[in-house]
Amino acid sequence: MAMRAVCAGLFTLLLASAQVWAVIETYEFSSPELEQRYRALSTELRCPKCQNQNIADSNAPISRDLRKLLHRQLEAGASDEQIRDYMVARYGEFVRYRPRFGGATAILWLAPLLLLVAAGAVAFLSLRSRRGRSHAGGLSEAEQQRLRDLLREREGER
Repeated sequence: MAMRAVCAGLFTLLLASAQVWAVIETYEFSSPELEQRYRALSTELRCPKCQNQNIADSNAPISRDLRKLLHRQLEAGASDEQIRDYMVARYGEFVRYRPRFGGATAILWLAPLLLLVAAGAVAFLSLRSRRGRSHAGGLSEAEQQRLRDLLREREGER
């Protein structure tokens, strides 16, 4: 019984310590609309260091700086598009989770469609070429007769 109590106490401490690593920042916004825009943009922008986290969830110092910058720009009256453009100009298109359709990203956006079309074409051509063959493996009538004659001769030798 004492062992269960010790394990339960350790587990509780472990859970309590997990909150220490959470991102906790509070910013004062002049309106609730700005706070909503902040939340939306901070989940849309990717941390340049972490790569698989948005700046809202990342503890990296650069994400902290980007959150501060985002807050300042929102309070200064910048539009969402101006903020996105600034971040892309500074960190590249990679900073966006949903990159714009453009020259460099066109291949990424179109690659699945192109691969699907190519696979369909290969399957179509493969099935079409199989239908064109006869059951004898594509042999001419003379070759089929010669094959039958060879098989009869062989059976006659047995």
